[in-house]
Amino acid sequence: MNTAPHLSLRHAVELLRSAHLLHEVIVPDRTAEQTEDVEGRVMDSADMWTCDPAAVPDVEFSSITYDSRRITRGGLLFCKGGFRPEYLASADDAGLAAYVSTTPYTTRTQAIGLIVSDDKEAMALLAADYYGRPQDALTVIGITGTKGKTTTAYFTQAILNAATGTKCALFSSVDNCTDGHTYVESDLTTPESLDLFRMMRQAVDAGMEYLVMEVSSQAYKVKRVFGLTFDVAAFLNISPDHVSSIEHPTFEDYFWCKRQIVRNARRLVLGAGMIHGDVVAQDAAACGVPCTTFAVTADAARTQHADVTLALTHPGLPEFDYITNGTDDAPTSTHFDLSMPGDFNVANAAAAIAIVEAAGISKDSPALKAMEEVRISGRMELFQDSTDPNVIAYVDYAHNFASVTALLDFIYERYGSRNPRITLVTGSAGNKAADRRRGIIAAAQDRIARLVLTSEDTDTESMRAIMDDMDSRVTNTHLIHDEIEDRTSAIESAIAGARADAKTNGRLNVILAIGKGREKWIKYHNKHVPYESDTGVIARVFAQ
Repeated sequence: MNTAPHLSLRHAVELLRSAHLLHEVIVPDRTAEQTEDVEGRVMDSADMWTCDPAAVPDVEFSSITYDSRRITRGGLLFCKGGFRPEYLASADDAGLAAYVSTTPYTTRTQAIGLIVSDDKEAMALLAADYYGRPQDALTVIGITGTKGKTTTAYFTQAILNAATGTKCALFSSVDNCTDGHTYVESDLTTPESLDLFRMMRQAVDAGMEYLVMEVSSQAYKVKRVFGLTFDVAAFLNISPDHVSSIEHPTFEDYFWCKRQIVRNARRLVLGAGMIHGDVVAQDAAACGVPCTTFAVTADAARTQHADVTLALTHPGLPEFDYITNGTDDAPTSTHFDLSMPGDFNVANAAAAIAIVEAAGISKDSPALKAMEEVRISGRMELFQDSTDPNVIAYVDYAHNFASVTALLDFIYERYGSRNPRITLVTGSAGNKAADRRRGIIAAAQDRIARLVLTSEDTDTESMRAIMDDMDSRVTNTHLIHDEIEDRTSAIESAIAGARADAKTNGRLNVILAIGKGREKWIKYHNKHVPYESDTGVIARVFAQ
């Protein structure tokens, strides 16, 4: 049933006060003349300061936004993060009714100010209420971890869609889906809280019963999921990532932010044997959160290593048996053959099975088989050169030490007997995550023949500076490494080199283009610059 968004000023004050976020409400006196104090600051002693909801006008907001360019008459604006006072220059002309901020802007606008201790928490709290608390109408599943979140989310959605008749929404770093079948490219792994609850409302109005979403460390760092309780939370794994001056100062901070999902969950799914998994399990025990574990085994005995155990049938191939105990405790198994390659995707499948069982889907449900059909464009996507059978390429979103290591492990498991010549095309994100640059080089330089450094989402940092930084970390004197700033040219050069080697030496050449997948833009100077996409470039050149 559709519920029209609504929030009144008085109710907003009540919510903020009850959450201990409200400092005061400032209602400007629009008739008084402004004066200056001894330090030259503009002030108005006639402004009303209050914490009493009954003292403010009982008006409904026409809209809520955190973008000053989208203010509507009678709307509410959240002044969050790097908000600048000059953004309010046209606010009164646009009809701004009120703003939420940690700083009063009475000298910039005649709108009512809701002054709070934390603008991000306030936005999450009020956005959830404005959209009618849509999370209460959904079974909400949150997935965190350093790698595997996206594929696990897609596997989980596929199962739940099959079990419910396409009634599962998805929010991921690749796509967002609010109706169970229409996918729109996403900008963030976890949306801003206002966008998150807006999309949840869309999902509820579209008849969705489940929501599967990726939860990044930044989601907790900057309060995007503040106040949200997950019916099932999954913690897949942990390894160093996102450590930089503008993300997480240390690995401990990164891990701590991810651990917050445990205390905000009703059930936990945990990777058995993951590094520091005992700490996560201790968090769950301390919060009284039931925990289910998952694991993948290659042992011939097929013993159960966790609550959900998958046994590899052909290591290197995405085939496995799901081991379960029957009514007489005799082990039984169901065979699966995934469309997405890599042993690491078997681990993602194990997590998905554990998640849906924690959400109430039977371990015997035929819906589990829906994972076999899942393919994610730009993620472990294989391309075959039409001109030479000895030239292939994989496009993937690998972007750090752990994911590049897993990708190369897969290549050697699948093609090692053919002594492949491997070319890696990669860049790294700008303005953040400098540890990724070190990690990519460390994971790859002794396992590949050629490294082509190129552009990625550099934000405001110089593309050339990022490439130079990565290039300076190469210590293998036998590795061919060069810099080609234009990403299209970089991939075309990698293909030309692979074709030349395959023709001369008759051996398998594997090109790995990582980091961008099927994204048709590159973020440059805070703008999205159109780009053909890695998948698009390779498909086009391979057809020539």
